[in-house]
Amino acid sequence: MMADAELTKEERADLAIRIEAALRACSGVRGVYRSGSLVSNLVRAGAAAWGVERGADPIVSVTAAPEGVAVEAAIGVDGRVSSVATLRHARDTVDAVLHADGLRRDRLTLTVAYVQSAGEPVPGERRRP
Repeated sequence: MMADAELTKEERADLAIRIEAALRACSGVRGVYRSGSLVSNLVRAGAAAWGVERGADPIVSVTAAPEGVAVEAAIGVDGRVSSVATLRHARDTVDAVLHADGLRRDRLTLTVAYVQSAGEPVPGERRRP
């Protein structure tokens, strides 16, 4: 079992990619997005447009924390399903990936964005014929 603080940059990136894949496989999750503030995402997009991005950083953030690993991600939740149930499933999924590597979670931050396709009614919305 590796101590959480001993994870190299490459190991954190690999872990982030595996967590992203596991989150995408969760029922109710329609997408995984880069978390962070609007400003930081705009700066990152601007840097990419100018060709100065540092490469393909993982979408999920994984960092060493005092009591384990801190994970941060934004997930798109299907607007027709319970966001609470989806978040619980996502939390359990992240914990399973960490546990498989002998790691423990210190913090988990999941930001939810509701995702609806053009053909889906908004909950409570009345559709015109």
